[in-house]
Amino acid sequence: MRRTRLILSALLLFVPAATSSPGGAEAAIGVAIDDFSYTDTSAEPADQTAAHERRLAAFMTALRRDIGADQRYRLVPSAQDGAAFKIIGGIQKTSTLVQWAKIAVIDVDAKKLVMDKLYTFRGDNDESWQRAEMFVSREVVAALGAPAPVALAVFDFELEDTTAASAGASATSDASYLAEVTASVREVLGQSGRYRIVDVGEAAKARALRDCDGCEVAIAQRLGADQSLIGVVRRVSRTEYTLGFLVRNVRTGAVVSRGDSGLRLGADYSWKRGAVRLVSDRLIESQ
Repeated sequence: MRRTRLILSALLLFVPAATSSPGGAEAAIGVAIDDFSYTDTSAEPADQTAAHERRLAAFMTALRRDIGADQRYRLVPSAQDGAAFKIIGGIQKTSTLVQWAKIAVIDVDAKKLVMDKLYTFRGDNDESWQRAEMFVSREVVAALGAPAPVALAVFDFELEDTTAASAGASATSDASYLAEVTASVREVLGQSGRYRIVDVGEAAKARALRDCDGCEVAIAQRLGADQSLIGVVRRVSRTEYTLGFLVRNVRTGAVVSRGDSGLRLGADYSWKRGAVRLVSDRLIESQ
């Protein structure tokens, strides 16, 4: 789905602002739906191009019909014609029975993603495509009515080691496990649809954020984030650890959410699993 990801990034930069419609606040919201792309990487010997083109066309027709049936929305050709939201996507067949669908909904005025999800569905016949469209249309309609995702700067998780562990190879492996923790937390938060992950780059590499009394807030604000998240892994022993995170509002500095795992059992490789569970339970599900 690399091509689709590039399209998403480009559209966020270059989608023009929507034109105001004369209907006032009660007017139906304009929605533009681009034809989805289709890629077959299954390497099956039979040429199924015609069947895929027909099923994709039927999928797009049904998607436009289902969204247009909701009286809150009206289908328009493009942002220039009054679209407040733009829907794009692509479908990829990866094997005989497995296909992936990447769907995004863009808030045109804010140039923000309000939905960016990857779905998988089984089968490659008319019935399986119809089931997939029914599910996707419900997800899109829900996203259109949802608030824009929070721009969240997730800083690299830090290690607080009380075991006096030796440097060298141990430090190298610690860095690798911490990187996995950070990447996994960013992924699960981004996939939730509640958050748009802001790239922090090298903005906070020079200091320990867990001890700087909220200095990450100013960094996150410069990056254009709405909220900041810092996290720490506290190693108690080689088989015991705790996890914690803290989320702040970057405009006020107020703590929005925090979580602590309590004492957990597991070696270094289990940090990632514990961190994903913690943010899922305390940050995503709790909201």
